Amino acid sequence: MVTILALAAAVLYGTADFLGGVASRRTSVFAVLATTVPAGAVVVLVVALLGEAPWLGGLLGHGAGSPTSFGSWGAVGWAAASGICGASGLVAFYAGFAAAPISVVAPVAALVSTVLPVGVAMAGGERPTASMVAGGLICLVAIVLVSMPSAGAGHGSAASALRGLGYGAAAGAGFGLFFLCLKNAGQSGVLWPVAVSRTAGTLVAIGIALATGTRPWRRAGRTGAIALASGVVDAAANVCYVLATRAGLFGLAVVITALYPGMTVLLARWVLGERMRWLQRAGLLLAAIGVILLTA
Repeated sequence: MVTILALAAAVLYGTADFLGGVASRRTSVFAVLATTVPAGAVVVLVVALLGEAPWLGGLLGHGAGSPTSFGSWGAVGWAAASGICGASGLVAFYAGFAAAPISVVAPVAALVSTVLPVGVAMAGGERPTASMVAGGLICLVAIVLVSMPSAGAGHGSAASALRGLGYGAAAGAGFGLFFLCLKNAGQSGVLWPVAVSRTAGTLVAIGIALATGTRPWRRAGRTGAIALASGVVDAAANVCYVLATRAGLFGLAVVITALYPGMTVLLARWVLGERMRWLQRAGLLLAAIGVILLTA
């Protein structure tokens, strides 16, 4: 079950990133963030409130640890921290794309966001089997390969590469802390922790938009719809991720979820017609092998 839920989270995260990337090509990144994060927050809040209704609450189940459980104030704190870390990670991620080579930022962010929570999980006592360790290492390589930019993208100067390293590490740390905090918040429920996380992220996104003087869209049109869809899909990914961390080993859930760049690459190929490098194709093949070993 953990594999299915984590794969669902990876597919949804990758789809949300693709939609957000398409919207960011057409307008300000900060305008996109100020739309996607609140959109996800509204959806999860509505679902969480509906979950408290008797007709739906009976279906989802109430009580400690149920999907609609609000949890302790400690869980609320973890959820809020996850939202702040996730939004901060996105800022560093997109800022890195603007100031440094993508070929440096993306792989570093993916690796750090995976190694950090997995290291914490192992320090906490999780002991994966030999096949899981092998599958995890293969997935780490796959993450780097599928994150490679399209052919012809330059690597820039040494100074630019160093900036990319810094931005990638900062983004990866934000994403890794997001995974850790949301996992801890999700121990008491699913929907309300995610709702709190998205609300905290919304405050960060709107604050950044105000600080940078980003104006709300007057005519959002198709771009606004894409950004809204990205936020909704990303919120669904959060729910699947929390469920995955509760269904099995946390480290396993993180490694599989971190394969999300593969879905982004596939959508870019199918929807936008972008050509895939042989390294990206090899990364997708390795990802499949890694998942098989992880679930063996």
